[in-house]
Amino acid sequence: MSDFSIGQLSRQTGVKIPTIRYYESIGMLDVPQRSDGGQRRYDGRHLEQLRFIRHGRDLGFGLDDLRALQDLSRQPERSCEAADRIARQQLADVERRLAGLRAVRLELKRMVAQCSHGVMDECRVIQTLSDHGLCDGDHHQLPQTPRKAG
Repeated sequence: MSDFSIGQLSRQTGVKIPTIRYYESIGMLDVPQRSDGGQRRYDGRHLEQLRFIRHGRDLGFGLDDLRALQDLSRQPERSCEAADRIARQQLADVERRLAGLRAVRLELKRMVAQCSHGVMDECRVIQTLSDHGLCDGDHHQLPQTPRKAG
């Protein structure tokens, strides 16, 4: 099948319909043809573009970097030095985040190990969260991950 509705494209790529429309609106995904009834109709080129974007996002690339990589991919005779530079920067960012996560892991292990399971007034977890000075390492530079109360 070489002609897809937006729903079919969404199912094939795992990208939600509003996200597909967003990628179109910012020029990351080529504008599709419209059927006589005005429905968007996608083809294999759109499928390939969306898979590229999705995989890049899964690897943590930002949209600006993906746009640059898309532009580079349209120049097959050009050196891949620029693409390599973007990928190396992404790798460096991942390495920094991993180092930060290791620091957080160590601090959480230390905090939990010091918990005596006594009363809240003496709780090491609460004390440590209230006073960063009780921490051993520097772990405050990590981006926050939204979490639901458990």
